[in-house]
Amino acid sequence: QVQLVESGGGLVQAGDSLRLSCVVSGRTFSTTAMGWFRQAPGKEREFVAAISWSTDNTYYADSVKGRFIISRDNAKNTVYLDMSSLKPEDTAVYSCAAQDEGWRYWGQGTQVTVSS
Repeated sequence: QVQLVESGGGLVQAGDSLRLSCVVSGRTFSTTAMGWFRQAPGKEREFVAAISWSTDNTYYADSVKGRFIISRDNAKNTVYLDMSSLKPEDTAVYSCAAQDEGWRYWGQGTQVTVSS
C-alpha cells in the first residue's frame, strides 16, 4: 500500500501563489509517477500535472501550463505543486495520486479557494 498526505491548501486572492505538498509513504518503490488532480464543485475531477519519479518528464493541463510547476524531492518522498497567478477558476479540492499501472493511490485532498 501507498499512503499520500496533502497539505498547503487555503484561501488566497486572485493573483496570489500557493504551494501544495504531498508526502508519499509505504511501498513507494512500486509507483512510477505522481500527479495532481483537482475537482471543483459540480464538476468532474480533472488532471492538473504529473511528474516521473525517475526522469525530468513533467506534464501539465493546458489550463495551468505556465502558471503551475510540479516538482519532487525523492529524498523526502514529497511532491510539490507550486501554483502562481491563481484564478478563481482554480478553486477546487486538489488531490495527489500515485501511478502504479494507473492512478491507483489517492490522498484525501486539500481545499484551494481563490477569491476574486
